[in-house]
Amino acid sequence: MDDRNAEPEGDVRIDRRSKRDPFGLISGGEGLITGTVVCAAVIAYGGGHVDSTAQLCLAIFGTVLVYWVAHLHARTLGAAVTHGHHPLVALRLALHETWPIAGASVLPILVLLVADVAGASLRTAAWTALIATIVLLTAYSYLAGARSGLSPWGRVASAAVGAGIGLLVAALKVALH
Repeated sequence: MDDRNAEPEGDVRIDRRSKRDPFGLISGGEGLITGTVVCAAVIAYGGGHVDSTAQLCLAIFGTVLVYWVAHLHARTLGAAVTHGHHPLVALRLALHETWPIAGASVLPILVLLVADVAGASLRTAAWTALIATIVLLTAYSYLAGARSGLSPWGRVASAAVGAGIGLLVAALKVALH
């Protein structure tokens, strides 16, 4: 039984998983990837439509927050309806499962802020953050290939798919600006 189906007394399973994977890098991979792609899309679009790094950071944070709250709500209701969980239990489980979506915004925002402090232009900071998201998507995809037992070439192919998604977002940026 997976953790989405855990009853309140099954919370020990969540606690054990949290100790092994405290940042949700393995168990929250779906959310990390979704949040990273959302960040990349906001950077791709917003980089040419805002006036400052601060505005771009707020756009990333706000957009990811909306996506996260929508996903949190959907997971909460889904667990309550499908599995009959009490709404508060369903919310607690959903919070644990979905926080990586919001957490994914931290690195791109940090990259933007560091680039800004280092004196980079908004355009350079946005490209730097976008490249960081492409590297993250590539790394997540490689990790997925490795954890699923793919051969070295399979891992590279998996990483190439992740990089391809990131490059597709970069192409969007070029097309919009």
